[in-house]
Amino acid sequence: MEFLVYWNMPKKYSEERIIVPRFNEESGFYTTPERSKIMGKIRGKNTKPELAFRKALYQAGYRYRIDYKKLIGKPDIALKKYKTVIFIDGEYWHGHNWKERKPKVKTNREFWIAKIERNMQRDREVNIELERLGYRVFRFWENEVKKELQQCLQKVIEHLENYK
Repeated sequence: MEFLVYWNMPKKYSEERIIVPRFNEESGFYTTPERSKIMGKIRGKNTKPELAFRKALYQAGYRYRIDYKKLIGKPDIALKKYKTVIFIDGEYWHGHNWKERKPKVKTNREFWIAKIERNMQRDREVNIELERLGYRVFRFWENEVKKELQQCLQKVIEHLENYK
């Protein structure tokens, strides 16, 4: 039985790691109860775009694992048989159009800018490691999946059909 866990990031990084400060009052970060309530409702798993993509992939006849913990980065969808992983990333958390959005961060800038830039850096590190392990990595933005589900699905299916 194969049981490999690829949890650790590579020991050597191609770029200096971004350090994210702790988000707490002792560090000078404050938030309102209303904002805390809103942020608490944000899902990390089983978002509507993920569910829609998984349903479409299943209907296309492909079976997969979700939030696959045996691979680095815990891909949202993993098709082990095809050495293929799929991530469906939230625009805010993973830095979509970051050059435009970065100046618009108004509160707790020190934390949020470091947090999002570290997420982007981690995504790159995860992609490199998964590719090194022989996986094909697909990353889609949530809005891309919401608006163009069939095109996103078609990209993956074309790869899967051509898989040797």
